[in-house]
Amino acid sequence: MLTLLLAIIYLAFVSLGLPDSMLGSAWPTMFVDFGVPVSYASIVSPIIALGTVVSSLASDRVTRKLGAAKTTAISTAITALALLGFSFSTQFWQICLIAIPYGLGAGSIDAALNNYVSLHFASRHMSWLHCMWGLGAAIGPAIMGSVLTNGGKWDTGYLIVAIIQIVITAILFISLPIWKRPLRDNIQAEEKKTDKPLSLRQIVSLKGAKSVMVTFFCYCAIEVTVTLWASSYLNLNRGIDAETAALWGSLYVLGITIGRAVGGFITIKLNDTQMTRLGEGMMLLGIVLLFIPFNVCALIGLVVFGVGSAPIYPCIIHSTPARFGADKSQALIGVQMASAYTGTCLMPSVFGLIANHINIAYFPWYIGALTVLMIVMFEIYNKKAKAE
Repeated sequence: MLTLLLAIIYLAFVSLGLPDSMLGSAWPTMFVDFGVPVSYASIVSPIIALGTVVSSLASDRVTRKLGAAKTTAISTAITALALLGFSFSTQFWQICLIAIPYGLGAGSIDAALNNYVSLHFASRHMSWLHCMWGLGAAIGPAIMGSVLTNGGKWDTGYLIVAIIQIVITAILFISLPIWKRPLRDNIQAEEKKTDKPLSLRQIVSLKGAKSVMVTFFCYCAIEVTVTLWASSYLNLNRGIDAETAALWGSLYVLGITIGRAVGGFITIKLNDTQMTRLGEGMMLLGIVLLFIPFNVCALIGLVVFGVGSAPIYPCIIHSTPARFGADKSQALIGVQMASAYTGTCLMPSVFGLIANHINIAYFPWYIGALTVLMIVMFEIYNKKAKAE
């Protein structure tokens, strides 16, 4: 039964990743059909991100009322319907409107499942859970690319993924009875519904809460900035041809995915704090390689940076119940998710302004500064919020 539940949870996180990168792969044809400027993609993405921030902040209240299983199933249904709405949209304003429930659903899934796995499973499963997100994030654009390559339209790509999401939703609802029994005897607080949800002020006042929020802000700002700008940096500043730059830029994400798959086994020997510090060390090594004026070093550095990034997010989340208590973990993880999404909204755009108005050569300095700030804030968090 435990193996079946894990498989269902992994499947839910694949579904979370499925549509995440589809907008980017579909937009070159979408903006033409809608008759809007190509820059309008920057309107849709923040709407989705804002929805995820709102639902992440509300996750403690929602999950206490519905439970992790129902929250995940209902939220997956919402994202499935939103994707179905995308496939039938004929006007840009319709996409913007439907992006709101899509963001709300995605944020709820993320926060609820992260807390559930943190409470009930070992660290390796958290690493593999986020590896499943990477798998989904790779499958979604692949489906869209296959549809477009074979003469189809973007709406067909969204329809296919919507159907997949509907099937996953059905599986989640069928599996609800499996989630009911607590999986670890020492975790009971999460099951109690009598405690009132924590307010945002109460959450922020907890020791270590502010520093971990900044840590998540920095990490996700780094991840999305590198994903968005690494290829352009390699091409425009290093003189690497566009095709090679695009390939090596994508290897950063592949490095994260592989790092999380392998990292799951390493967590058997190392705890969450040790894994995080190991990842931070590799990230610093990757940045050093980016500063070396040989292109091969920059390319390798990007991959090393990706592998180093792999354990940061899942390991810090997994340690949350031990540091703050199981009764507070959902609230803390919701705020962590909100901080992460805020970082993804703001900081890649800030670097875009730097690249456009100053010089894209500042890319290593930018991600280096965010990495150092992340490390400092993690150590402050580690000192203030000692694991029980």
